[in-house]
Amino acid sequence: MKLPVNHALSLAALMLLGAGGAGARDREARLSAPPVTGPAADYPVVVGEPFTIGSTVWTPIDQLNYDAVGFASIGEAGLVGVTGAHKTLPLPSYVEVTALDTGKTILVRLERRGPMFNDTLIELSSAAATQLGLVPGGRSPVRVRRVNPPEQERAILRAGDRAPERMETPDGLLKVLRRKLADQSPLQPPPSMPPSMPAGTPASPIAKPAPKPVEIAPNSPGRAPAPSPVAAPTPAVSSRKPLTPSIAAAPVPKGAFFVQVAAFSVEANARKVAAQLNGGISRAGKLWRVRLGPFANRAKAAPALEKARNAGYRDARIQPAD
Repeated sequence: MKLPVNHALSLAALMLLGAGGAGARDREARLSAPPVTGPAADYPVVVGEPFTIGSTVWTPIDQLNYDAVGFASIGEAGLVGVTGAHKTLPLPSYVEVTALDTGKTILVRLERRGPMFNDTLIELSSAAATQLGLVPGGRSPVRVRRVNPPEQERAILRAGDRAPERMETPDGLLKVLRRKLADQSPLQPPPSMPPSMPAGTPASPIAKPAPKPVEIAPNSPGRAPAPSPVAAPTPAVSSRKPLTPSIAAAPVPKGAFFVQVAAFSVEANARKVAAQLNGGISRAGKLWRVRLGPFANRAKAAPALEKARNAGYRDARIQPAD
């Protein structure tokens, strides 16, 4: 006896078998696909939403010129690679971390949010802390500066290895950074950029010139006889250094360089900034320039440029002497 054949059922079974085979092939293709490398391995970049720690609101932002000082803590021992946690910079991003005790600087990849303490700037993995020479069990003063390293160094960090160490920070710059850290409130978010003085704010009252005496001709009617000239006493010469920077320009060696900090339309403002940075002022048309130097070459001017930018003058630059 011939049994009836259900053709619809057979067709459905074939479709299921075909779908299962295609799914298996897709899974195989995904597993055998090479890992993402190159710049694409750092994407997508996540900024994230604002969050609160205690009563402080932290707002993540993609800030290219981030440069701040604060304290670093060491995270759990299970964290992999030379990595770190930061509250506001994009994830992932790359920063140079400098130990303010020693001047040693390393490259770190930021991969997570944290640390969840308002008075701590960055959390480092144990591998990053070891490379930087930090002592476990406490917080260490550091500088964190966002950088854009070459792809070769990015790939090294993504693989969990150490990137080459940077040049050690000069002692002069370390002193400036330590003073900046000492002056900032530890319970507030460390500034992403140093504050700059508002333009046009008078630094100190400007003395008005004394009125010029009116000259009277010798033979004018009613003029009293002129008294005999008496030699005025010679004022004592003070050895104290003037508090305000001198405008007189000393001879500048040929081929020298200056760090131009800023230019002001108000002389008093220029004098105040020059006094803060131990620089000088010079007039250029209607403006008063604040400059540091002169320096024999660009390399010797570099610490002064860093000092000016850390003081808030991000447009400071090195230029040849006029």
